[in-house]
Parts: sequence; structure tokens; C-alpha cells
Amino acid sequence: MGQLLSCVVVSGTWCLCTATGSLLTACCGNDKKSTEPVGANSGRKRSVLLMVIAMIVSFVFQYWVASAVVESYEKDEIELSVSALAKEQATNFFQDSWLDGCTEYESSELRERCVGNSGVYRAASAATLFFLLAAIAVKCKPSFNREVWPAKYILFLFLCAATIFIPNEPVFSDIYLNIARVGGALFIVVQQIIFIDMAFNWNDSWVEKSNQAEAEETGAGNKWLVAILVAVAILFLGSLTVIGLMFHFFGGCAISNAFISVTLILCIVVTVAQMTGEEGSLLSSAVTTAYATYLCFSALSRNPDATCNPKLGEEDLTGIVLGVGITMISLGWTGWSYTAGKALDVEDDRSVDGASAPNTTTNTKDEERKVTGVVTGTSSYGSTKEEGATGDAADLENSAAVSSNRGFSNSWKLNMVLALISCWFAMALTSWGSVASGGNSANPEVGKVSMWIMIASQWLFMALYSWSLVAPRLFPDRDFS
Repeated sequence: MGQLLSCVVVSGTWCLCTATGSLLTACCGNDKKSTEPVGANSGRKRSVLLMVIAMIVSFVFQYWVASAVVESYEKDEIELSVSALAKEQATNFFQDSWLDGCTEYESSELRERCVGNSGVYRAASAATLFFLLAAIAVKCKPSFNREVWPAKYILFLFLCAATIFIPNEPVFSDIYLNIARVGGALFIVVQQIIFIDMAFNWNDSWVEKSNQAEAEETGAGNKWLVAILVAVAILFLGSLTVIGLMFHFFGGCAISNAFISVTLILCIVVTVAQMTGEEGSLLSSAVTTAYATYLCFSALSRNPDATCNPKLGEEDLTGIVLGVGITMISLGWTGWSYTAGKALDVEDDRSVDGASAPNTTTNTKDEERKVTGVVTGTSSYGSTKEEGATGDAADLENSAAVSSNRGFSNSWKLNMVLALISCWFAMALTSWGSVASGGNSANPEVGKVSMWIMIASQWLFMALYSWSLVAPRLFPDRDFS
């Protein structure tokens, strides 16, 4: 009987370990050579997952660990499951590392803010260092971006654990803070390009579906046109509603009124510019208006002047959720967008599939019914698709081969973008390194520095989108696609 039970236990343990290993392999990848075609798409997704883990660790350090450290410092005790002597030594070492440079603040709130900021710097610096090392490794070995992912996750967690015992000064509060400020400012530019690209590709995707449905059945593409118009109406009406609310809640001083008025004027200008040409679309202009409105709200909610910001000192959960949501959208674009793969010179799995599978859909000019006009902004879209469909299969195979050789060699760009994202969320959660800026630990983004950075990023965003509309008219002999 005992031997039978032993066999059952051993068999069950083996099945459990096998299932656990399969689950980890599915989530994190493995270091074995794959028989699948070489592609970086899986590496991109796992890199984004690691960035999400870094953000979660940052929140834990900022809102939980920091509070516990300050509380233990004020009560001169900490709960550790060790002996009395080791408890005292560990307490002093741990507290000294996290409180380094923060004990100068007399207020418990500011002290907790300082410790929380240092916690964010720890997780963000680990992520930044990891992706910089990954960029160097990918430059040396192109296929490294999709290999040994379990070891990569372990390395990242080890880096996070190592930062816990490093004093704040000068590594985090001086060196990394300045590096993150530069990296965060660079990512602002990248983020604007991301949203402009998303706006155009969203419109192109639905227009393509409308053209395909119209080619199969007359009138079937109208539902996609209706969907575009509904999305446009929701985005424009929502933006106008938020602008009205901002005038109501934040219109107590001249600078707030100026920010809101400039936002409204810029949104009208870019929409009119789009409607007078074929370069853009109403959907892309609506997305641009909505994002510009969000940037204006972010700038106003970070104003440290109580006259201009009546919500000062309150928990701005909406602003934090929106900020994290925008960052997650950027991460989603980086990890899953085919356009991101092309922009970062990372080969997507679809390039391999497209090269090996023949194009089974052939539409003639009579069969394909194009949807044109201001709504779509793609008057020649159908002909472009038709020309691409009649290409030679051999050219597709050669193009895929060239992409396979070139894609992974430039995958370091992906890791550099993720390193900039880690700098950005570190600055977004710590008000660009400002502690005594008038906010509290629940809303660590209030300060003049972050206010001006956000409104300047809005102006840059609108300038880039305006250029995408005007440039083809100024230089018609150049290709801006």
C-alpha cells in the first residue's frame, strides 16, 4: 500500500512539475533553439510584459514599502522574521538605504514622498539598466531578443532586489534622476509619434475593412463607415465636454484659461486643415483632439497654485489612472503593433507568413468598390492595395529574406524605446524628481516642472500632426507615407 501511494505521489508530482514548466515556458519563453521561422514578435511581447512587471514593482515600492519604511522609522521598529540581533542590524541597514537623504524633511508626508520616489527610482533604474544591457546584447547577437527569457526575468528580479540595499545618494537621487529626466523628455517625443501613428492606422484599418466588405457585397462597407462616424462623434463630443468642464473647474486664473483656449484653438485648426485636404481623416483628427485635451487636463491638474487648481491636495485617482492607461497604450503599440515592428526594424511574424503563403484574394478594379472622401482621407487606397496584390511572389520571398536578415540586427531599437519608457514612468510617478511641490503621496505628479512639460508636449504633438497634414502639400514630390 505504501509503495502504491508513493507511486501515486511521484506521478502526481511529475505531472505538476511538467505542467508548471509548460506554463512558465508559455509565459516567459525558453532558451532552446526553435524550429519556427525567426521572428522578433515574441521577444517584443515578453519585453513589454517585463516592463509591466517593473511598473507594478514601482507602485509596490512607492505606496506600500515606502509607507512601511517611514512608519518603522518614526516608531523606531520594523517587523522582520529574524533574531533580535539580526533584526536590529537589518532594520538599520534597510532604513538607512531607503531614508538616505529623506530624513531632512520634517513633515512625515514629505518624508514618505521622498522614500516613495526612491522606491520608484529603484525599480525604474533596474528596468532601464536591463533594457540597455539587452540592447547591447542584441547588437552583438541579433537573435538574443527572443532567447533565454526565463534567465532574463530572473536577472531583472535580481537587479530589483539588489537596488533595495543601495543608498539613495548619489545613485538614485542624483545620477539616475538626471538620466531619467533626459530619457523621459526623449520619450515624450516618441509618445507623440506613437499616437499620431495609431490615429492614422486606426483609420486605415477600418477603411480597409470597409473596402473589403464593399468588394464582397454592395453596401456592406457602410457599417464600417458608420463605425468611423460614431467613433468620431464620441471623441469630438467627449473632448468638447471635457474642455467645458476644464473651463468650469480650472478657470480661476489666466494661465489656466490660456492653456484651455490654446487647446481649443489648436484642435479647431488641425481639424479644418484636415478637412481641406486628403492627407488626414476625421478619425485621426478626433483622436488627436482627444489626446490633446488629455494633455491639457494633465497640465492643469499638476499646477501647484491652489487658485488655478482647486483639486490641489486631493487624491487625483482619475489623472493617475489616465496616465498609466496612456503608458499602457504606448506599451501595447510597442509590443503588438505591426507598424511598430516596421518602425523599429523588428521583423514581424506576418512577414514570414506573408512570404510563404500565396495571396488568395484577388480583386479587379471592377470588383473592388472603394470608399473615398474626407471621412476616410484615403482616396487612392484601393488602387494601392490592388497594386500590392498583383506583386510577384518571388519579390515577396526576397523581401522577407532581406527583412529576416535585417530585422533582428536592429532589434536594439526596441530595447532603447523600452529603456526610455522606464525613464518616463519614473518621472511621471515622481513629478520629475520634485518632492516639496505641493502634492501628496496619493498624487505625486503636482509641480510646475511637470505642468510645463505636459503642456509643451501637447504643443509638440499638435505641431507634429499639423506637419503630417501640411508637408505633403508643401512638398508634393516627396513620399511622406
